[in-house]
Amino acid sequence: MTHPHRRSLLAALLAAGLAPASLPALAQGSYPDKAVRLAVGFPPGTAPDMLARLIAQRLGELLKQQVVVDNRAGAGGQIATQNVAKSPADGYSLLLADVGSIAIAPAAFSKLPYDPSKELVGVSEVGKVDFLLAVPATSPHRTVADFVKAYKGQTDKVNFGTFGAGTPGHFGAEMFGEAAGFKVEPIHYRATGDAVTAIVAGDVAGAFVSTALGGAQIKGGRMRALATTAPQRSTLLPDVPTFAEAGFPKMDTSAWFCVFAPTGTPTAILELLNRQVVAAVQSPESRTRIIDAGFSVSGTSRADAERMLKAESQRWAAIVKASGFKGD
Repeated sequence: MTHPHRRSLLAALLAAGLAPASLPALAQGSYPDKAVRLAVGFPPGTAPDMLARLIAQRLGELLKQQVVVDNRAGAGGQIATQNVAKSPADGYSLLLADVGSIAIAPAAFSKLPYDPSKELVGVSEVGKVDFLLAVPATSPHRTVADFVKAYKGQTDKVNFGTFGAGTPGHFGAEMFGEAAGFKVEPIHYRATGDAVTAIVAGDVAGAFVSTALGGAQIKGGRMRALATTAPQRSTLLPDVPTFAEAGFPKMDTSAWFCVFAPTGTPTAILELLNRQVVAAVQSPESRTRIIDAGFSVSGTSRADAERMLKAESQRWAAIVKASGFKGD
């Protein structure tokens, strides 16, 4: 359609009083006609950033338009989540977010500056990552049993490093302490690099780190993994037992990642994005690269994503309530 014809059609729509309903459909015909932004709440080089870049590359090829990764790090992903939640609902601002800023934060922070249930809509769950109980390479503890024996029943709290208050790693530590019989003192680091440095240096007794992040550190001998929260051993770290094997079957915490768009994004655009995001993560090359990065691959329908988000919000609200944690 040429621009003069487009203007004539628009004038006719306005005259007929049909513009409000018809304009979104008119715009969708050319979507996307400019670069799409994919925000992620973690810095370059981290596991979520790696996942975002893998998705952006393939999604851009499928959409025939550039998809630019926008790193807005800080506050456990809340900065990026707020930014996209307040962005125009036109399909050009997307978010890759995890359980922390979407399901945990609303229960943990009473003054959260966004409401994911009202301001964001799930496009597709793209993957999951499990966690490792990591200790410094110099730690005397070589098994979960060693760790528990050293700290169970002590009056002093055990320092656990976290990548931010209200993150999955934070609650993983709290859940483990509750199950094992010791008190946890979470040490919240604002930067991922600072937390990794603290674990390596022995400034904390341990930390729950994602398999995607901890794998390289463990293989490099800078950390030691005592157990994984996954239901089975990781193919990346086959010598690391599961928590179930170690006698803690309820340590099943994991972090899912989902692509979101602002609420109000036209349905046709959401459906297009879902098809292409699913194709992006499920292509053989992408699957291999995502798995090698420490993730499992999903790629769900919009309906399945929304059901998962509702269930996870309820589950984490109960966990946060039971912990007594309040971030503000």
